[in-house]
Amino acid sequence: PPEEILSKDKKSLIIDNYVRWRIIDPLLFLQTVRAVPTAKTRLDDIVYSELRQELGTHDMVEIITETRELIMEKVTKASNEETSKYGIEVIDVRIRRVDLPRENEASIYARMEAERKRQANKFRSEGEEEAQKIRAATDRDKTIILAEAYKKAQQIRGEGEAIALDIYASSYSKDSDFYEFTRTLEIYEKVIDKKTTLVLPGDSKLFKGLTQ
Repeated sequence: PPEEILSKDKKSLIIDNYVRWRIIDPLLFLQTVRAVPTAKTRLDDIVYSELRQELGTHDMVEIITETRELIMEKVTKASNEETSKYGIEVIDVRIRRVDLPRENEASIYARMEAERKRQANKFRSEGEEEAQKIRAATDRDKTIILAEAYKKAQQIRGEGEAIALDIYASSYSKDSDFYEFTRTLEIYEKVIDKKTTLVLPGDSKLFKGLTQ
């Protein structure tokens, strides 16, 4: 029948196990235990003792995970050493089922749920932190790109203005009257439309350009 065993981390566990065994020395078997029912009782005592002792050196998580295979190999070996004196070989000891006592289930499940929530919050926090890093890097790259573009635009604009000034200077040096005339036309284009009425003194360059 299932038995209650205490793990290393003080967790009560209900263990349901089974044993595979055989008689390897019939004479010794008859001399010591004599009958199968007596042998079964003796086996139960030995296996349970070894099981309780070995499981008591492991935490609950080790007992209910893949580590259990190694634990049961140790229990089988230790049990076999004890039963050999009765002409019995223990072939295998296995745990069929592990349960929690009813009074412990609620607290265990509550702790498991709390741990799951803690892990979920941790992952969400780490994800948000990573997202913020990505956004910050994107904003930084955007600022750098805009700054470089503005710098390039200013450079091109400056080069264009320098070329224009050079053209104006060259034009003025070659034909100052024509330069003055073209500049006057540019001013007309900017300030005069069909509805514009100009009141200019007689010596105004604009007036001069209109009357010549």
